[in-house]
Amino acid sequence: MNEKSSSAGENIATLLRPFQQLTSIVPPIWLMRQAGRYLPEYRRLREQAGSFLNLCYSPKLASEVTLQPIRRFDFDAAILFADILIVPDALGQVVEFVEAEGPRLEPITSTSELRKLDSGQTAATFEKIYQTVALIRQELPPDKVLIGFCGAPWTVATYMVAGRGTPDQAAARAWAYRDPTGFAELIELLTTTSSEYLAGQIDAGAQVVQIFDTWAGSLPDDQFARWVIEPTRRIVHHLKQRHPKVPIIGFPRGAGPLTVRYVDETGVDGIGCDTALSLPFIREQLAGKAVVQGNLDPLLLACGGEALAQRVSEILAQLSDMPYVFNLGHGIVPHTPPENVARLVACVRGTAGG
Repeated sequence: MNEKSSSAGENIATLLRPFQQLTSIVPPIWLMRQAGRYLPEYRRLREQAGSFLNLCYSPKLASEVTLQPIRRFDFDAAILFADILIVPDALGQVVEFVEAEGPRLEPITSTSELRKLDSGQTAATFEKIYQTVALIRQELPPDKVLIGFCGAPWTVATYMVAGRGTPDQAAARAWAYRDPTGFAELIELLTTTSSEYLAGQIDAGAQVVQIFDTWAGSLPDDQFARWVIEPTRRIVHHLKQRHPKVPIIGFPRGAGPLTVRYVDETGVDGIGCDTALSLPFIREQLAGKAVVQGNLDPLLLACGGEALAQRVSEILAQLSDMPYVFNLGHGIVPHTPPENVARLVACVRGTAGG
């Protein structure tokens, strides 16, 4: 039970293909937001950088942040340290991160404001991210997989329109209802830009990419099809034309039963499952369609204890005999004790002490 596959890191790349069967009972593991504020070594680098965007745009510092959790926990994959709002920043929208408050953007609420953005100026900004990817790949052990990412067009649009994160994404939803043609221009811009951005990450050394649609669950089914499924399908199609062997993970958080339709219609190779998706649903509705990852509650990881160990056992019992990557249902929360993460990895790999 405690034997870790000798190619666990490679398994993530080979697993994230439809219908590939996992032969090891020990699944690969990586965690969303595995690099970040819960680690003291991250907080030191963040202070050194001076601002969050400075940290994202420093290849040396961003690559170091990416590698920190690999050194500490020996995860099977590293995920590029960046942010989903790199894309609007590269397009020319004013983006800043306010300490203890989060991102603040100059809102875009009309097509006239939208046309001030310039997709032709993204190269210099994206190049900094590509340099980070290349540095990580140089330093990352060969048995570890490097995952690149972007925010999905719908989720990124919600921040661009509201100027910040919101609980209901009402500003973007209202624009989409009021002026679907104008809102479609924004989604089109984000779809084409994000496609190129992910392709550039792959060219620089990313072996898997993930599309984060954090606010997918705020849309009803007809709007979900238009603003979540269709843009993601187009990104997947674009990437498969350029990089047909690179696996793509989708994460439509909050999609519920629509997750099945998302997998069927977008063509993603892997599906991130949030905490709300039950283990029976995952097993009965998603097995055989895509490689599954998730769905441990990040708050349970923060709390730790026997409840954590018990839930890990339940997840493994339900999912480890299918193509599965152990992960959370969303990102690590900042107050998570690092020792809980170490315990999680040990539990998954069967090396935790009694």
